[in-house]
Amino acid sequence: MKIATIVGARPQFIKAAAVSRVLRARSGVDEALVHTGQHYDENMSEVFFRQLDIPVPSYDLGVGSGPHGRQTGQMLAGIENVLLELQPDWVLVYGDTNSTLAGALAAAKLGIPVAHVEAGLRSFNRRMAEEINRVAADHVSDLLFAPTPIAVENLRKEGIQGEAVHLVGDVMYDAAKFYMNQQSGSNVLEDLGLATEQFLLATVHRAETVDDPQQLRGVFAGLGKLADNLDVVLPLHPRTRKAAQRAGILDSFPPRLKIIDPVGYLDMLTLENAACLIVTDSGGVQKEAFFARVPCLTLRAETEWTELVDLGWNRLVAPAEFAAQARTVAEWIDSYSRQEPPDDLYGGGNASGRICDILCTKKP
Repeated sequence: MKIATIVGARPQFIKAAAVSRVLRARSGVDEALVHTGQHYDENMSEVFFRQLDIPVPSYDLGVGSGPHGRQTGQMLAGIENVLLELQPDWVLVYGDTNSTLAGALAAAKLGIPVAHVEAGLRSFNRRMAEEINRVAADHVSDLLFAPTPIAVENLRKEGIQGEAVHLVGDVMYDAAKFYMNQQSGSNVLEDLGLATEQFLLATVHRAETVDDPQQLRGVFAGLGKLADNLDVVLPLHPRTRKAAQRAGILDSFPPRLKIIDPVGYLDMLTLENAACLIVTDSGGVQKEAFFARVPCLTLRAETEWTELVDLGWNRLVAPAEFAAQARTVAEWIDSYSRQEPPDDLYGGGNASGRICDILCTKKP
């Protein structure tokens, strides 16, 4: 069986690392990795391939950044050419990026079956490009691998159910469990002079925040207030850095706000596990915070990971309100009630095995 795996961005590298490791161990499975080049910076791409032992991509399309339509169109054309050459039995796509949408559409238009890992997630905010991508990918997929019962229910409400839908758990949990034991190779805490549970970790990259100078200023103002009392570490996405420079935000910031380049996965796990709080607008980092059992403040009005809010590990704050609420964050860390999750939440760390079993038994 031949599988074409489409990746392009940091979260997909992590998810693909978990699934590809299992696929490569299966007899009779031949996986070709197709990298769209959506994330192409050394700190956003190559370091993940090295650290996570991901196979060198069979194809690197080198699309790079750009407006959504142009970027997705270039990916669509490049992936179509690759699929015509490979003629795979399955095309495997992950998550909700433009690479996901392009891979799913290219395969569907060629009549090649599509399997979507992380299907059924919904924020119900169609202004988010990620929401459009995940909805469209789900509706052209032949196998839908849902991480949670809520995701399965979301699909059912959209008329997607039956043998196509499988509750498998979350492959990001697989990756976190596997690589947690390899953090010893990270010196990031020592390099930054950080003490465990004495700093806050933040990430900001979503277009709706980064592309709005007022929203972005609000986020940095909130982080600045938090940096009055503790160290704040901000690995800055290249796109966010450019937007902050355009807005003049990086001209002056508190000394305890440590702005650094993006870090690799092992360094990120180390930072997440040692932080006292994580502030993010990332879907993946919300979950990684929970895996580390660190409270998370999500800079969005909604999230696709609603179970983390229900369990009390995650709170939502709109970016525009963040600066005003920043001073109450410390009180929340100390006082908010957080419930332990069910044992099988996110699949217990074997989602990748379930996905591979289904792919190997389902006939395209």
